[in-house]
Amino acid sequence: MSETTATGSCLCGGVSFTINAPLRPVDCCHCIQCMKTHGHYAAYSAAPTEAIHFIEQKGLKWYDSSDTARRGFCQDCGGSLFYQPKGKSYTSIAAGMLDAPTGLKTVGHIFVAGKNDYYELPEDGLPRHDRGMSSRRDDKTGGVLPE
Repeated sequence: MSETTATGSCLCGGVSFTINAPLRPVDCCHCIQCMKTHGHYAAYSAAPTEAIHFIEQKGLKWYDSSDTARRGFCQDCGGSLFYQPKGKSYTSIAAGMLDAPTGLKTVGHIFVAGKNDYYELPEDGLPRHDRGMSSRRDDKTGGVLPE
């Protein structure tokens, strides 16, 4: 097993994990599913699914949120932890579930065309994409491929 690069958990500890691979930089997703799952837009990193190892998973429950993905959450505290696209070899991890320090940086905003009207996008100078980046994602790591 390779060296642990990150650890994380939900609020109650019913789901805790280690990650043994480099993490993708963080994307902020403004899609309606993230809004409904998190209560606001969501910040996600990602890693190869095979690199995520559970220390505790008694609270982990998966929900098929669409035909193309499922979401992992803690059935005890309600923490929204994972987004897993079907047919891909990576899992997105809610950045807030990772223990600090993460060393991660936010690199952009996706699905901004679908954002809710109660907030404005931050003036952070990061790229904004009306849709997602799935056509440019590496199927194994979830990282963005060069154009």
